[in-house]
Amino acid sequence: MQMPEGSNDELVSRGASALMDVLIRAGLVVVLALLCYRVFSPFLTLIAWSLILAITLYPAQQSLARRMGGRQGLAATVLVLAGIVLIIVPTAVLLSSMGDSVRQLIANVQSNSLQLPAPRESVAQWPIVGKKVFAIWTQAHDDLPALVQSMQPKIGNLARTALGAVAGIGGAMLMFLAAIIIAGIVMAFGEAGSRAMHAIFVRVIGPARGVEFAKLSTATVRAVAQGVIGVAFIQAIIVGVCLLIAGIPWAGVLSVIVLVLGIAQVPAIIVSLPAIIWLWTRGDQSTTAGIAYTVLLLVAGMADNVLKPLMLGRGVDAPMPVILIGALGGMATAGILGMFVGATLLALGYQIFMGWVAASPKPAD
Repeated sequence: MQMPEGSNDELVSRGASALMDVLIRAGLVVVLALLCYRVFSPFLTLIAWSLILAITLYPAQQSLARRMGGRQGLAATVLVLAGIVLIIVPTAVLLSSMGDSVRQLIANVQSNSLQLPAPRESVAQWPIVGKKVFAIWTQAHDDLPALVQSMQPKIGNLARTALGAVAGIGGAMLMFLAAIIIAGIVMAFGEAGSRAMHAIFVRVIGPARGVEFAKLSTATVRAVAQGVIGVAFIQAIIVGVCLLIAGIPWAGVLSVIVLVLGIAQVPAIIVSLPAIIWLWTRGDQSTTAGIAYTVLLLVAGMADNVLKPLMLGRGVDAPMPVILIGALGGMATAGILGMFVGATLLALGYQIFMGWVAASPKPAD
C-alpha cells in the first residue's frame, strides 16, 4: 500500500521542522553553557581548590561536628582556623625567610660585599663540567665584581625571576587562604552537597554504578590530596622549620625545593643531606647541637617514607600504583590540578576495565 504523495511531503516537512527545533534548542543550550563558563572561568581554579579541600577535610569536619553536638558550621569554622594556624602561618614565615634571603643576596651583589670561599682542587676533577665550574668559581673568589659585571644581564633576569617566584608563591598562598575559607562554607553544607553529587553521578552513569563511582572519585581525590600534595606540603614545612632551627641559610628556598621534589615523588633527603654536611663543615656549634640538628633533618627528610604508604591510596578501590601514575601523569599534563583529575580518571578507568573483565563469560568446560 502506497501513501499519497502529499502525505510524504507532509512527513518530510514535519521531520525537517522537528530537526530544526532540536538544532535550535541544542544551539541555545551550547550558547548558554559557553556564557556560563565565561562568567565562571575566573573563579574556576579557586572553586576547584575549594572543592578539593572540602572533600579532603570533610571526614575530619564530620568527626569534629559529632563531638560538638552536630554543629556543622562551628566545626567547619574551627577546622578552617586550625588550617590557617598550622599551614598558613608556618608557610608565611618560610616565605618571609625566602624573600629576605633573595633580597640580601641582591644587596650583597650590588654592594660588592659578597664573599665566596676558594674552590677545592677536586672540583676541577668533576666529570664534564669540572674545569668550567672551577674556572668560574675561581674568578668569583678572586674578583667577584668583575664576574658580576660580565654576567649582569643574566643575573638581573635571574633576580627578577626569583623575586617574581616569591611574589607568585605569596599570591598562591592568598588563593589558598580564600580556598580554605570557601571550603569551610562548603563543608558546613556538606550533606546537601554529597546528595547532589550522588544524584549527578546516578543521572550520568546510571543507578547501578553511579553511587559506586561517586565514592571512588571522592576517595581518589582524598588519597591524592593526602598522599601526594599533603605529604609533600607537610614535609616541606617540617624540613623548612628544622632548617630555620638549625640556622641553615636559604631555608625558605630549600623548603620550596622540598615541596617541588615531594610532588614529583623525589625523596626530600636529597635536600636535607647536603644541609647536614654544610652544618658539620661549618663547625660553629657544639657536638650535642650538631647531633640534635642532624637527627631532626634526617627524620624530616625521611618522613615521607612513613606518611606516603599510610595516606596514598587509603580507602580507594584501586591499586596505589594506579593512583600514583595517574597523579604524576596528570601533573605532567595540566599542573597541580591535573594530579587530581588524572588520578581520578585513571582510577575510574581502572574500575570500568576490571568490571568489564569480571563480567566476561566463563569459558565452557
